[in-house]
Amino acid sequence: MEFKGKVALITGGGGGIGRATSLAFAQMGARVVVVDSDASAGEETAKLVRSTGRDARFVRADVTKSADVEGYVKAALDAFGTIDCFFNNAGIEGKVCLTGEYDEEVFDAVIAVNLKGVFLGLRHVIPVMLRQKGGSIVNTASTAGVAGSPGLSAYVASKHGVIGLTRTAATEYGRYAIRVNAVCPGPTDTRMIHSLEEQSSPGGSNNARERYQSSIPIGRYSTPEEIANLVLFLSSDLAASITGGQYLIDGGRGASPTR
Repeated sequence: MEFKGKVALITGGGGGIGRATSLAFAQMGARVVVVDSDASAGEETAKLVRSTGRDARFVRADVTKSADVEGYVKAALDAFGTIDCFFNNAGIEGKVCLTGEYDEEVFDAVIAVNLKGVFLGLRHVIPVMLRQKGGSIVNTASTAGVAGSPGLSAYVASKHGVIGLTRTAATEYGRYAIRVNAVCPGPTDTRMIHSLEEQSSPGGSNNARERYQSSIPIGRYSTPEEIANLVLFLSSDLAASITGGQYLIDGGRGASPTR
């Protein structure tokens, strides 16, 4: 779990899991490039990283646009010369709505960020890692990438796609010392789960929170820091032979027949 001298690039780094992972990489010695569409949030994460004594850069980018993705990759290389670890994390939840009623524009937006954004990250970072002769990529999928979730058709479709991209890229580039894995968080204490609570029970999000947490064997949401720990392990030399996998981190929810 030592990242001294290495460079970690994190999309969706302005908050939640992305911010926690940015800080975790810094605490383990890495220099960090934070990418987010929200300049204020992204700059704050970079500031927090620098407060640990590590170097950090923020790059504002829309992960659905190839030119922006190419731009954040170039910015990382201009600043630090390498990309050793790539946390391909940016994502949105969309709306809670039955499939037959789901708004087409919202569906397109979720697929664009969660799936196309991950693809474009792979498309522009993998050539860098090929030139470097190695690197580690962790994509953010979800427990919704391995099972259905009523009301979240766009999100579920996008996260199933992320796992497909992860498996494919891992098989294509393993021989070049490029590892590609996916983390699959369950309900995690971030803005996203609180948005889903409110959408599920408008004005009564506490009821939704109690319902969600009662379905988790450990009785609580995961924390962003717990997700970050898994990302760092998969990015580290301790996981040198691990590629093409998708790893649930959901408090046992996926193992419960009552979920």
